Amino acid sequence: MTLFYKEMESPVGKLRLIASAHALVAVLWEQERPDRVKLEPPKLAPDHPILVEAERQLVEYFFNKRTDFDLPLEPNGSEFQKKVWRALREIPFGQTRSYLDLAKAIGSASASRAVGLANGKNPLSIIVPCHRVIGSDRSLTGFAGGLKAKAALLALESKATDG
Repeated sequence: MTLFYKEMESPVGKLRLIASAHALVAVLWEQERPDRVKLEPPKLAPDHPILVEAERQLVEYFFNKRTDFDLPLEPNGSEFQKKVWRALREIPFGQTRSYLDLAKAIGSASASRAVGLANGKNPLSIIVPCHRVIGSDRSLTGFAGGLKAKAALLALESKATDG
C-alpha cells in the first residue's frame, strides 16, 4: 500500500499526518519512537486531500472549534487493538477514562494491561483520543507525544468544556 504524508505545526509540536489513497492511517509525533507504529515509508504529498482535511480539522480542534473528527480512518493493528481504538473514540471530548474503565467498556475487565499496550500503539494520536486515558489514581500515564503534550491536550479540552 502506498502511503503519503505531510507535516504540520501544532501547539503540541510538529505532527506527521500519514494517509493511504482512501483514509488517514497515522498521526505521528516529531519525537516518535521508530518501532511504535510500523508503516511503509510514505511519500511527501502536501496536497493529498485526506491530509489537507486532517490538518484543517486538527487546526479547528486546537482552536476550540471542533470536538470530534470526521475523517476516514484506516489504523493498522490486531482485532483487539482496533477494538480498543474504537472504544477510545467513545470517550467524550473533555472527559477522561482509566485503563480499567476502557477494559470494562470492551468487555474485558481483566485486560487493563493489554488495553494499556493497545492504547500505546494507537497510530492516530489526537484523532483517536488516547490522551484521554489516565491512570486509575487520576495520574497522567505514558503517551507517545510525551506527558507535556498529553497534559496540554487535556487542558485544551477542559478549557473548551468550561466555557
